[in-house]
Amino acid sequence: MSDASAPTGKVTKADPVASRAGWLDWLCRELAPAPGRREMTIRLVLGVVLVTIISMSLQVPEAALSAYMVFFVTKQNRVLTALTGVLLIVGVTVAIAASLLLLKWTLDFPALRVITMAAVLFTGMFLSRVFVIGPLGFAIGFVMAAAQSFVDGAPNAEIAVRILLWLWVVVVYPIALTVILNQVVLPTHPASAAGQKPAASAKVKKHIFVADAFTNPAHAYFALKVTLAAMTCYFIYTGVDWSGIHTAFITCCFIALESTGATLRKGWLRLCGCLIGGLLGFISILFVVPHMETIASLALLTAAVSTIAGWIAAGSQRIAYAGLQIAFAFYLAIFQGFAPGTDLDVIRDRVAGIVLGIVVVSVVFRYLWPEREPAPRLNSQ
Repeated sequence: MSDASAPTGKVTKADPVASRAGWLDWLCRELAPAPGRREMTIRLVLGVVLVTIISMSLQVPEAALSAYMVFFVTKQNRVLTALTGVLLIVGVTVAIAASLLLLKWTLDFPALRVITMAAVLFTGMFLSRVFVIGPLGFAIGFVMAAAQSFVDGAPNAEIAVRILLWLWVVVVYPIALTVILNQVVLPTHPASAAGQKPAASAKVKKHIFVADAFTNPAHAYFALKVTLAAMTCYFIYTGVDWSGIHTAFITCCFIALESTGATLRKGWLRLCGCLIGGLLGFISILFVVPHMETIASLALLTAAVSTIAGWIAAGSQRIAYAGLQIAFAFYLAIFQGFAPGTDLDVIRDRVAGIVLGIVVVSVVFRYLWPEREPAPRLNSQ
């Protein structure tokens, strides 16, 4: 009598039905209700709706970026949200002020502006690794580099200054609004471990930089890889005169993590989220937007999609980043001015830019100084 469970010595292929069922079970678990998830989703949706109404009513440009900042800043509890918001406001303010000073020398010299863009991006990415408060360094470096690219088409200094000042408003006001909302609307407090002594009672030495900040070459390698990937994308979309895919530059900065595997996984989440958000935007433009006439109808559409994206973003780290990208791609598709957008080319360009950024980052991180294990420290993005 043969034992059915005994190994046969042959390698059998995985049952596709069983694999599909296992994947669906995993997805259902990831999307299941969890403590605090409903409250975080409500805060996200409310913040985006308020930003939509304010940006459309007061004609604040780049409403897509303002709406996305609500997702970018909102965290699991109000303390972490407030800390992130304050750091970003400080970082963005410093970056815009420094960019205004740099424009004095770089505005009329494109070659110098490109060199400056690469230098500040490298510095910001390096600081995101070696600063104890990594997000502050990331915010300063990224905003300064992005600001240099935004003024490429500015005809004169006055327009360039106006662009940068509006960029400060576009980023800072939704951050401040988000921090306030998280303090007053269904606030979630940080969980404290039972029996754990308060952090204030522990004597910890304060340092600005991590212990191996200037001895571990991996920090500089990381900054160099992100800079190389981002500048490669910049040269590609400027060389072919296709500014619509400038999201490639942003993608390189935001999906870069300390290990190669983590960066590639984040790239897949970004790609999947972008495709879902782009598809929702495409369907909305075809069937919903033509029948919309008021800001209220735009706010309702935005709230509906933000609920889906917010529920995913409020999940575990395995899927949360996809929720942010669903929101970002949808906002880029819908907010094309001070009225509901109807240009399908925007969706095509944004998705193409994200795909380009993912491909370039994947190649650079796979073949240049790959890091297999992430360092145990605060994530800079």
